[in-house]
Amino acid sequence: MSHTTLAYKPSALGATADAVAIILPGVALTALLAAAATALHRVPGLSHFSPLILAIILGALFHNLLRSPAAALPGIGFSLRRVLRLGVVLLGLQLTLQNIVTVGPAGLAVIVATLAITFVGTKLLGRAFGVERRLAELIAAGTAVCGASAVIATNTVTEGSDEDVAYAVACVTLFGTAAMFLYPALPAVLHLSPRAYGLWAGA
Repeated sequence: MSHTTLAYKPSALGATADAVAIILPGVALTALLAAAATALHRVPGLSHFSPLILAIILGALFHNLLRSPAAALPGIGFSLRRVLRLGVVLLGLQLTLQNIVTVGPAGLAVIVATLAITFVGTKLLGRAFGVERRLAELIAAGTAVCGASAVIATNTVTEGSDEDVAYAVACVTLFGTAAMFLYPALPAVLHLSPRAYGLWAGA
């Protein structure tokens, strides 16, 4: 899916019945894939994987094996640029002032330091490996902050292509999922106490 193909242009569509008709097939397709991913998440054995990574896998399989219909492309672009951003906003609303107070000054200092080091370090690694700047920034944001949500939010400034966004979301989601399985085995390897492991894993 090219960057130009999925571009959603509000000026061209407008808030009209025709606009709804244009984006409806793609929105329905993405909603169907999201519902399928949510259903798969409830299947024993697949519940370890988040609905997000299941949706990424389903979307990749659908597009590469069946190809996304041309009529669905405007709606897919709308879902990527508008619906997904709305989801990011709703996710952010879950953070309350009470959460911040509970963490405390020391916890906040660890969070800020970890975020800064991870973001800058990932960008430097991207440059060393020849990764394109926009893609490196998206992966850095997703790694340092909160995964797919951060990738989408950062792209408002970075203005990477749809392929960059999809690749960065896939990277942080896949490695995040791998970490869920690997991290529980690390305390014994690193000789960490429960408290030290909690601080290390949380950071």
